[in-house]
Amino acid sequence: MGRPLTARIRLDAFRHNYRLAKASHGGRALAVVKANAYGHGAVRCAQAIADEADGFAVASIEEALTLRAAGISAPILLLEGFFETAELPDIQAHDLWIVVHQHWQVEALMATALSRPVTVWLKMDSGMHRVGIEPERYQAVYARLKSHPQVADIVLMSHFSRADEAGSTYLPRQLKIFHESIAGISAPISLSNSAAVLGWSAAHADWARPGIMLYGPDPFVGQMDEPGEPLSARLRPVMQLEGALISVRTIAPGEPVGYGGMFVSDRATRVGVVSCGYADGYPRTAPTGTPVAVDGQLTRLIGRVSMDMLTVDLTDLPKAEIGSRVELWGDQVPVNEVASRVGTIAYELLCNVKRARFVYSDTSY
Repeated sequence: MGRPLTARIRLDAFRHNYRLAKASHGGRALAVVKANAYGHGAVRCAQAIADEADGFAVASIEEALTLRAAGISAPILLLEGFFETAELPDIQAHDLWIVVHQHWQVEALMATALSRPVTVWLKMDSGMHRVGIEPERYQAVYARLKSHPQVADIVLMSHFSRADEAGSTYLPRQLKIFHESIAGISAPISLSNSAAVLGWSAAHADWARPGIMLYGPDPFVGQMDEPGEPLSARLRPVMQLEGALISVRTIAPGEPVGYGGMFVSDRATRVGVVSCGYADGYPRTAPTGTPVAVDGQLTRLIGRVSMDMLTVDLTDLPKAEIGSRVELWGDQVPVNEVASRVGTIAYELLCNVKRARFVYSDTSY
């Protein structure tokens, strides 16, 4: 078995979350599986919904070709488009869709001879100010692409910068700019990321692009103030990161634990050592008190996380012993909770998992 650190990936939960995204939004939905499906394994996740997904979205052609090589035949959208003109023949050969968000991409596409036209998602900068065509130039760019034989279908798109803020006034502003700027154009629209799928019905359109919600974390991190249970409460965590106790000892009151003596016991303390550290993707900055679960019972991290190990408080868990299972995040310990303790987001923690043994399961069949 080797070192006891396992990332359990529940593909049935991934499938459930995709279905929830599609049902909540309506229309069609591209499953965002960029960055190796946010650290979960892009090929296995895509294969789990290949028979029902409307398509997938990735960051680059390299990620797309990995899916194609694994037999994924559904549409695949390149969210950053192409980075150089030389990619266009492969984009066409593998029937990939491209986001066009820069004027040089427009010119390159129109100047390249392709044997058949490509599908374009034309991105507007409606207020995020990262990438996208300016609103005042959007109609002109659309008209040029629409009339060009190298272009097949066009989807109108934009991206929200503050959709994960419940009650945001900025999202309605972006939505207004977008709709005013496309007035008179009849074409499919894509606006909703995970937060917009779950919390902004005004942004729902023809295509959704759910990302983080597919993997279980609530993009609002408990912000939604609505009657009854929020829709995000129905999400299921896909990854369960598990280590095991590899050492147990009791220290006297006043004794330090770990590098820098960041934790000092105020009573006789039973200390467990877990086979996971920052080299595995667990955040080094996690403070004492960050929750963990040992054999299904909640307890806390104590002391500083080191490269290969971390320490937990077993004082109130007398039955815990070497080999006891430790959940670092998953069903009992939400990854959002760990992320909030270190001032980051679940995306980063999930994407950073490495050295763990990945085990895939699917109870749907």
